[in-house]
Order: sequence, then C-alpha cells, then structure tokens
Amino acid sequence: MDITTKKTDAPPLSPQPGSKELKRAARGATRPGDRIFLGLSRGSGVFLLLIMAAIAAFLTYRSVLAISEDEGNFLTTFEWNTSSQPPVFGIAVLAFGTIVSSIIAMVIAVPIAVAIALFLTHYAPRKLSGPIAYVIDLLAAVPSIVYGLWGALVLVPHMDGLYGWLDDYLGWTGIFEWQGGAPRSMLTVGILLAIMILPIITNVSREVFRQVPQMHEEAALALGATRWEVIRMAVLPFGRSGVISASMLGLGRALGETMAVATVLSPSFLIETSLLDPGGGTFAQNIASKFNEATPFGRDALIASGLVLFVITLLVNGAARAIIARRKEYSGANA
Repeated sequence: MDITTKKTDAPPLSPQPGSKELKRAARGATRPGDRIFLGLSRGSGVFLLLIMAAIAAFLTYRSVLAISEDEGNFLTTFEWNTSSQPPVFGIAVLAFGTIVSSIIAMVIAVPIAVAIALFLTHYAPRKLSGPIAYVIDLLAAVPSIVYGLWGALVLVPHMDGLYGWLDDYLGWTGIFEWQGGAPRSMLTVGILLAIMILPIITNVSREVFRQVPQMHEEAALALGATRWEVIRMAVLPFGRSGVISASMLGLGRALGETMAVATVLSPSFLIETSLLDPGGGTFAQNIASKFNEATPFGRDALIASGLVLFVITLLVNGAARAIIARRKEYSGANA
C-alpha cells in the first residue's frame, strides 16, 4: 500500500510595511470604491485647509482695517476705547488674562483628570467605574452657560474661605494677597475652567489607557512589578501622547471659553499682581461683552483680538504636535 503525501501550498505572505506592493497599492486604487474613498479623503483635507485659509484671510483683513487706525500700541496698550477720537485699544490685559486663566485651569485639571482615568481603568471595579464614567460623560455635555451660572451663584460665594487661607499662608508672595474684595478674579476663573475641561481630558485619557496592550501589563507583573510600577512603566509611557492630545483639547476650550468667564469675572483693563484681586479679562470674554454694543470699527477691533486668539490656538496645537512627534516611540501605532 503506497502512502503518498499531499503537498500543500504555503499561504501567500501579506505585503510587509514599506514593501513595493504596499506602496503600489497606496499610489493607485483600482476598485471604484477605493477611488471614491481616496477622492473624498483628499477633498475633505483640501476643503478643511481652504476653510482655515478663508478664516485667516477674513480675520487678517478686518484686523488690518482696525489696527491701522489705532493710536496706541495694539500689543502693549492697557486700554480698550474704540469709540474715542482717535481710537486707542490694545490686547495686553486680554492676552495676560487668557494665558494665566488657562494655565491655572491646566495645572488643576490635568493631574486630576489623569488620576481619575487611571482609577477608572486600573483600580475601580467594573460596577463602580461604569456609573462614574457615565456621569463624567454627562458633565462633558453640560453647556458653558450652565457652568457660568453655577460659578456665579455657588462657586463665587464659597471662595472666601479659600481666599482667606491663601492670604494667611501665601499672601507674603504677593501672588495670593487678598484685599477682601469679591472673589471674582483670575483664580476663580481658572478653577471654573478646570472644572469645565476636566471631563474632556478624563474621557480621552480613559480611552487611551484602555488601549494599552494587555501583554505589556502582564509582562511587568510577571517581572514582579507592583500595580503602580505597572502604571508607571507600561501605562503612562504608552498613553503619554494621548494625554497630551487630551490636554490640548481641554486647553482649546479654556482659551476660547466665553459665557462662563463673562459670568464669573469682574473685568477691568488692569493687570493685577495678585491672582485674588478682581479684574483682568480674556479675549473671548471681551468679545462677548462688547460685540453687541460695538460700532462697525469697534467690531473690527474685536475681530483683531480674535485673530490673536486664533494665532495663539494654532501655536498651541503646533507645539502639541511637535511634542507628540518627538514621542513616537510611545504612541499606540508603534505598539
């Protein structure tokens, strides 16, 4: 009885990344669906760039009309009087207030958001993490005017104790010196912004930490690492770029927040040394409070301040992209 062996063909190997076959497939789509998808993708990208260019051109044109008539230095003037003859206005106070309030919000929100995300993904039981995540998702959808009303009616009246404590123990620095006025200052605005951006940063960070490869954590545990060492060596490095992206999303909302800041802050065109003194302002708050009553020239001046906020946002996003690009070894794509 002859025993014959049947020779089976080996399965074809899939194209390796960087191979000629994969590059050829990426250059030219042969199927109608691929060609349509490729065209829609390219068209969407080009359309987005055109929209950004149109916004930049509009803001620049209207800004030039206003700045050309400004008798003060647009970058350093501590005044906003577009109705005078000649008009005098500048963005020094607005830029300072926007940056300071956003920094306060980020310093408070980012560590808390990352800690909550780690707790929900690696410490909390499933029966507890589900409801907490659901509540955080709901908080992310709350309109900003609701946060503003809550801040004006609840947060501001209860800030006296914190302000008094900061004045007693840190007032010698000058930054936390309190004169006893209403707590409608940059610190209150920063705390309110931190509460507003906390759900966004938490949600994105939570989803990033969930994508950590299980074998990375199991390998660390097999080597004798504790739970915190697993998080420090495997989870945080993997999710670093995602946390940065989440922080930039939160920073974008903090920079452009309007109604909540306008409801809580007592605006003035003065830069106070102490974060507890009422006064200051932000770009978005100034535009929202003055736009309806502004003259056509005053609206051009407000648009000029909006252009500065537009540039600041682009610089922040560019810096975030540069940081992420330097940390490619920690991105999920290379896991």
